Amino acid sequence: MGLFLELQTKFRNSLWLIVVFLIFIYFSFYTVNGERGLLRYMYLSKEIKYAQSVADQYRAEKEQLEQKVRLLSSASLDLDLLEERTRTVLNFAAEDEFIILDSAEDHH
Repeated sequence: MGLFLELQTKFRNSLWLIVVFLIFIYFSFYTVNGERGLLRYMYLSKEIKYAQSVADQYRAEKEQLEQKVRLLSSASLDLDLLEERTRTVLNFAAEDEFIILDSAEDHH
């Protein structure tokens, strides 16, 4: 009987150790791979950086367009810009002029 009780005690102690170990493995796995884990955090950080770069790009484009609008406003009319936009929109050039189109600039 003593041997049986000794084995039963060792089994209980081992069982608790196994349960604690499995709980540790469970939480470790979800710390790395879970919905709020480290891999998800790294992925979302990369997505945020990309979105911020796109937002910065659009912000710069918006500022350029706002500057062009300011130059075309009636308070401060830039005649060179007005002439450039008129020639672009109407597709107009004098006979003695050469036209060089820049593909980077947006032509409407």
